Amino acid sequence: MKRLIPLVAVAGLVAACGGPAATTKAPDPAKLTLVERTAKAAGPLENAVWLLDEEPGTLDLDADGGTPNRTVMANVCERLMQTQPDMTVKPWLAEKAEQPDPKTMVLTLRQDATFHDGSPVTADDVVWSLKRHSGEGMDESDEFDDVASVTKTGEHEVTIAFKKPNALFVQAIAGGAGIVLNKKVVDRLGKDYGTPGHDDACSGPYRLKEWVSGSKMTIERYDAYWNKDVKPLTKSVTFQWADDTALVNSLVTGAAQGAYLSDTGPAVALQSNQAVSVAYGATTRVFVLLPTDRGVMKDPKIRRALSLAVDRAGIARSGFAGLARPWKVPVGAGAWSYEKEAFQAAYDQLQGAPDSPRLEEAKKLVQEAGSPKEPIIVATDGEQSRTVIANAVVDAAKKIGLNVQIKSVPASEFGSFYTDKSLRAQVDLVPDDWYITKSDPIGFYDNGLSGSANNWVGFSSPGYDELVAKALETTDDAARAKDVIELQRLFTADMVWISLVEVPNAVVLGGKVSGPPASQVHMGYPWAVDLGAKG
Repeated sequence: MKRLIPLVAVAGLVAACGGPAATTKAPDPAKLTLVERTAKAAGPLENAVWLLDEEPGTLDLDADGGTPNRTVMANVCERLMQTQPDMTVKPWLAEKAEQPDPKTMVLTLRQDATFHDGSPVTADDVVWSLKRHSGEGMDESDEFDDVASVTKTGEHEVTIAFKKPNALFVQAIAGGAGIVLNKKVVDRLGKDYGTPGHDDACSGPYRLKEWVSGSKMTIERYDAYWNKDVKPLTKSVTFQWADDTALVNSLVTGAAQGAYLSDTGPAVALQSNQAVSVAYGATTRVFVLLPTDRGVMKDPKIRRALSLAVDRAGIARSGFAGLARPWKVPVGAGAWSYEKEAFQAAYDQLQGAPDSPRLEEAKKLVQEAGSPKEPIIVATDGEQSRTVIANAVVDAAKKIGLNVQIKSVPASEFGSFYTDKSLRAQVDLVPDDWYITKSDPIGFYDNGLSGSANNWVGFSSPGYDELVAKALETTDDAARAKDVIELQRLFTADMVWISLVEVPNAVVLGGKVSGPPASQVHMGYPWAVDLGAKG
C-alpha cells in the first residue's frame, strides 16, 4: 500500500488547482450515509479517465488478483454468478446453481453467452476455467480445497462434487474463482496471456482495447455483447495510475472522471470540493492489530487488556482524518448480506473493543497476567495510518503498565510478515488492514483455525475449529448466521486479532459523471456499465 500524504497537503493542493477550496473537516463516520450506488447516470459518455493506485502487473487474475487488476477486469471478464451493489449474489453465466444434495452443485449455463471473439461460452470452457483456477499457485486455488471434481454432465451443464458441503462456493464463483475464460485464446497466447499487447479471453460488456505499458490501459464497450439488457453508457474507459497528489489534481481539474479510493486523505480533502462528489459504500475492510507468539502477546489477558486500553475513536480521527469508525470485529458490516439484524444485534452486545479506553478494566487484566515487563514490539512501515496505530498502542500500553516500543520496517518488507516467520519473530504486533471479497463473515473466520497461516499468535480451540467446519457446511442462512455469530464471539473474546476501525469504501467522481456503485463490489461487478453523463 502506498503512503498517505498529509491531509493538509492534499487540501492545499486542491485549492491550488483552481477548484473550490476543500475543507479538512471530515464527515462524521457515525452519521455517514452509505449508499449502494451513486445517482443514476442520465446520458452517454464518449470516454472516461479512471485512476488506479498503481499499474496492474498482469491482467491474468489467476496469476495476480490485486485490487487494480480486479477493478479493471471486473468490466471485461464475467463470472458464473455476479455480486450486486447491495452485496447479494445472483446467477450470471450460470442461469441456475442447484444443489440436489449438500455435496453436489449443478450449474445450468446460459445458452446465449459469447466470448469477445464471437465463440460461445461452453460447458467445456467452464470446466477448463474452474480447473485452471484450482491449480497450484493460482490466486483462487484455496476456494477449491473442498472440491472433489468438476465435470461436464450435459451440453449446457457442469456438475461440481464436493468432498464435504461448502456453503461459500456460490459466493466463490461470484468472485475470481468463477471467471470463465476462453480456453482457445488462453492456449493460443500461452505465457503472453494477460500481458500488454494481447487480447483478453473474456465475455463481458467491455473488451480490452489497449495496454501501453507504463502509461495507460483502455477498455472499450463491446457492441456485440450477448446480454442485450445491459447497455453501457460509456464507450470507453482509459485507466491511468497516480499517487495521491496526481489523483487529486486530475479529479479537480477534470483530467480524470473518477477513482475508487483506498486511502482516506483524498476522500476527506475532496469531500467539500464542488468540482467533484464523494460517495461512501459498505465495506468489509477493517484495520487490525495482528499479534504474534513472540512474547507477552501470547497471553490472551494481555491482548484483551490492550484492546480495552486503545483509543479507537482517537485512531479514527488521527489516522484516517475522521473517515473511519471504531469497530469491534475483524470484518466490516459489508459482509452482512443476510441475517443483518442478527449480526447487528450480536455486534452491539460485544464488550471487549470499546470506542474509548476502559483503563481500569485493562489494568486489572495486566495485573492478573503478572504485570509483565518484557517490551512489546509493534511494527510500522512509516505509512500514516499504521504509524498512528503504533503510537496509539504505545500510549495505551503506558497507561496500563505495559512497555511498548516501535520498530520501523521498510515498506517493501511489510507484506513479508505474512510469509516470513523469521520476520514475525522480531515483533509482537503488526498493524494492517484486511478485507474479504465475499459478503459472508464466515469467509474471514477460518483465519482463527488452529495452524492457519494468519493465526500468528497460536490460538487453538478444537471447539472453534469444529464450528468453522460446521458453518462452512451449513447452507441454511439463518443456521449459519448463528454459528458465525458464535465464532465472532470466540474470536473477539480471545482477541486472536485486535480490531480497531472500519473504513468505508469510497468512490470520487468528477462533476459531469455519475452512476457506478459505491460499495466494495467494484472488484467483481462491471461497474463501468453504470457509468455515464450526469443529469
